[in-house]
Amino acid sequence: MKMKAAVMTEVRKPLQIQTVDLASPKANEVLVKIEATGVCHSDLNALYDDTTPTPAILGHEGAGVVVEVGTNVKNVRVGDKVALSWIPYCGTCEFCTTGAVHLCESAFGPMFNGTLLDGTSRLSKDGNPIYHYSLLSTFAEYAVVPEMSCIKLPDEMPFAQASLIGCGVATGYGAAVNAAKVTPGSTVAVFGIGGVGINAIQGARIAGASKIIACDVKDANLEIAKKFGATHTVNVGKENGEEALKSLTNGYGVHYAIDCSGHTSATETAWKGTRKGGTIVVVGAFNPAMTLSLPAGGFHRVGKVLKGSFYGDIQPYRDFLRISELYLDGKFMLDELILKRMTLDRINEALESFHDCNCINVGRSVIEFTSAPIQHEEASFERVS
Repeated sequence: MKMKAAVMTEVRKPLQIQTVDLASPKANEVLVKIEATGVCHSDLNALYDDTTPTPAILGHEGAGVVVEVGTNVKNVRVGDKVALSWIPYCGTCEFCTTGAVHLCESAFGPMFNGTLLDGTSRLSKDGNPIYHYSLLSTFAEYAVVPEMSCIKLPDEMPFAQASLIGCGVATGYGAAVNAAKVTPGSTVAVFGIGGVGINAIQGARIAGASKIIACDVKDANLEIAKKFGATHTVNVGKENGEEALKSLTNGYGVHYAIDCSGHTSATETAWKGTRKGGTIVVVGAFNPAMTLSLPAGGFHRVGKVLKGSFYGDIQPYRDFLRISELYLDGKFMLDELILKRMTLDRINEALESFHDCNCINVGRSVIEFTSAPIQHEEASFERVS
């Protein structure tokens, strides 16, 4: 079939809207009509990454409707509304069989090579292959994806909101609920109030934390954090983070710290501002050249846990549905994460917005493929208790 897509033809060049070919799904694959896709900073990173194979179709936050299934597909049927997970898992390796599906390695070889799981592409133009991105390629009208990437959602779930679940929303929520395992009445600090951090705040709120302390260097992001559940804020560019956290917790430090910043200095502050027996979860990806320094003296006596969390330690079939239900019950804010709604021909505008250092980056621009009127209003933020 032929479809319209935004194609990355060269690194650091604007995406081009082209008509491309999409082959039918093979065994264990699903053809999805994309109704909405979020534009994530990771897509911009791929556009500026010399290792990204080209030509490629980017996009890894998507939602749509199943229109065709390959042989052996059992989890979804034609007509199902689905959100897409960019980390499918095999279900049979040691990690999968012990419940740690987020640690399954089966997808990473094909992902880095720009193919689907069998090592080939379903995308082409004029007979020449086009590479997939994160096994999804949602900057297009349709996508062929692995069956394990398709998570069936309630029919009531709107597409734009559903599209956001598959990356930053699930990662942030999972960092609090799954990785940190925030408990009712506990205290939580979240470092880095971006697309992941804002949802870590939501996860901590839903888990019942009594104090949620947002830590960032942007006052605007800290103000927005209050709308999503932060009870206190600390500008760590202006204040001593360790002292601020301890002053808000009777001198002990927080029970849980979640670092979404990607900066080792924030992790070091999180460690210092966490009480004995506390847990520090690192979600942000460090630059490999960075060094993380922790005090060695008395390390064994403080009983703290420092752990990394990939994709929020989520199980997509469980957590995507849980987030959807929370949203439909009015307990999880997704509407407010949609900063702009656009058509595909404005995709470069959405990517360029990340270069504005003054922009509010806790939400997403969402590309919609439906024929419904497109609105361009800025998001309004209302506090959820």
